[in-house]
Amino acid sequence: MLETCRVFVAVAELGGFTRAADRLGQPKASVSLAVRRLEAALGTQLLHRTTRRVQLTHDGAAFLERCRDLLDDADELQAMFRTEPRSLRGRLRVDMSSPMAARYVIPRLGEFLDRHPQLEIEIGGAERRVDVAGEGYDCVLRIGAILDDSLVARPLGALRIVNCASPDYLRRFGTPRRIEDLAAHRLVHFVGTFGQRSAGWEYPVAGGYANLPMPGAVTVNNAAAYTAAALAGLGLIQTPAIGMRELLESGQLIEVLADFPAEPMPVTLLYPRRRHLPLRVRMFMDWMTDVLAPHLGASQPVGAA
Repeated sequence: MLETCRVFVAVAELGGFTRAADRLGQPKASVSLAVRRLEAALGTQLLHRTTRRVQLTHDGAAFLERCRDLLDDADELQAMFRTEPRSLRGRLRVDMSSPMAARYVIPRLGEFLDRHPQLEIEIGGAERRVDVAGEGYDCVLRIGAILDDSLVARPLGALRIVNCASPDYLRRFGTPRRIEDLAAHRLVHFVGTFGQRSAGWEYPVAGGYANLPMPGAVTVNNAAAYTAAALAGLGLIQTPAIGMRELLESGQLIEVLADFPAEPMPVTLLYPRRRHLPLRVRMFMDWMTDVLAPHLGASQPVGAA
């Protein structure tokens, strides 16, 4: 059964029998026969077959995740009593913001892969909230409030938020010194999904944080566009300082209202609730924690206005 599951997982992940056969070192006919026998034993169709590729059925997608769990458990059992250093193997799928991946994680990823050459890592940079379990992610790195309590959360720290604008914007609208000055300014609005209402300008008050509605002609839903809008002089932004250092040091952006920062944003690793978390996931999350620790401040509870 285990070997049949390995065959099915290879076909599902690679999207075809030929590529799966190449990975497994088996004849294509043997791979196809193994999947047909598996479907017959289960009494359901796992794959939609076309002349170009195969796709998972609804039952196939559910069975794929259970197969991965089973294979992970089998690998863990086989390695339980080994005394030599353990090299990870298999596939690891993670998601995080593109700037975080490009600036901090990927530049150091080689050192992790050198220790575990049999590991394959897929790094997603979706600006949307991915369906962790449904899309097969082993873990995701999230910046901001955690809204999904179906996942296990591992807090890593928090990002300091900086208020900034371009020199051209400040020449045209002036430099705000107090919260009251924002009445004469514009905000670049950031939303997770278009149609949502922007929270406005966030600032500290006694006992927490408050939001001030502000006008602004531009609304974006991703970090790159948010920064680009500020550089273009389209308004003020409030963004993690971790990605603004070079722009602030070069003078392309100017920090304003430094005494009125928004609440630090929590940084969290999330992963599905499982009876047994694969060793490769645990070790990768430990590595990620070490990589990001120098760039994060202490986590703070979310304040309430």
